[in-house]
Amino acid sequence: MLARVAGLVAWTGATPNTLTLLGFFGMAGAGILCASGSFFLAGVTVAASCIFDALDGALARVTGATSIFGAFFDSFLDRYAEAAVYAGLLVYYAGAGTPWGIEAAFAAAIGSLMVSYARARAEGLGIACRAGLFARPERLAVIIAGLVTGFILPALILLAVGTNATAVRRLLAVRGAAGPGP
Repeated sequence: MLARVAGLVAWTGATPNTLTLLGFFGMAGAGILCASGSFFLAGVTVAASCIFDALDGALARVTGATSIFGAFFDSFLDRYAEAAVYAGLLVYYAGAGTPWGIEAAFAAAIGSLMVSYARARAEGLGIACRAGLFARPERLAVIIAGLVTGFILPALILLAVGTNATAVRRLLAVRGAAGPGP
């Protein structure tokens, strides 16, 4: 289905990198909405931005425009995009004087970055690393659900625990795959 939609998008002349940028700007906008406390609208914006994120790779494949830089650019902006939402939540909870919200948003942001970093670093060393439950799609699903339902603080606590547990799980998986050290 993504290939069909990407085929339609190809007719517009949009490039995969254009979709990557649109997805990033959408997530940055969602971060601003989070900072203002407009959680429902932020959730809808994150969900809409995920469409661009799903289509950029499909468009690259359909048009034959896959490239090493495009793959890197997508991953690069994905980290900033996710961080923008957490930053908006940090700003909101700091302004509201909600220490649990600040701590949960910070821990979720760090855990999210570490999950992605662990995979990238392991793969750079030649070790496949997809262990754990909180890869990017699952993180986005939790954040969207939390934002649109108004249960963002419980969602952040779940993400704070789940992302960091996934990062540790990946650490242990790489340790097992790497074999005994000196």
